[in-house]
Amino acid sequence: MKRPAVTIIPFEKEYTECFAKLNLEWLETYFVVEDYDRKVLENPQKYILDEGGHIFFALVGGQVAGTVALIYRGDEGFELSKMAVTKEFQGLRIGQKLMYACIHFAGQQSFRRLFLDSNTILTPAINLYRKVGFREIPVPGSTPYARCNIRMELLV
Repeated sequence: MKRPAVTIIPFEKEYTECFAKLNLEWLETYFVVEDYDRKVLENPQKYILDEGGHIFFALVGGQVAGTVALIYRGDEGFELSKMAVTKEFQGLRIGQKLMYACIHFAGQQSFRRLFLDSNTILTPAINLYRKVGFREIPVPGSTPYARCNIRMELLV
């Protein structure tokens, strides 16, 4: 059976609710929604885009299947964050496609570093991060996520 085509697009305002919905679905499945998550998801324009960050969506047949953000963190570089794929489309390597799109975009924009905060219970995600070149570094006390027990970085 042929896999459906996946298209990665930059942020479009019409998909703002999808960004929040996908991330809330993911967070509620694996963790709890933290105050920081809620703030960012309720207003991604203010907390991501207006601050120099970027949001991407994965579309399958015109339907939003996944999303990811690159949040500008000043001298630290860009945090790869808020990556979620709806259950209906899991297994199509959409997370991997979003990850490669971010890395490609970062290279085109001459970003020097991407990093991410995660949790080791997410074994498939951690394996994906390692596969694309992220390496583990110490978790700083400044992470905004209580659920974080691993930080990884990729020098672009």
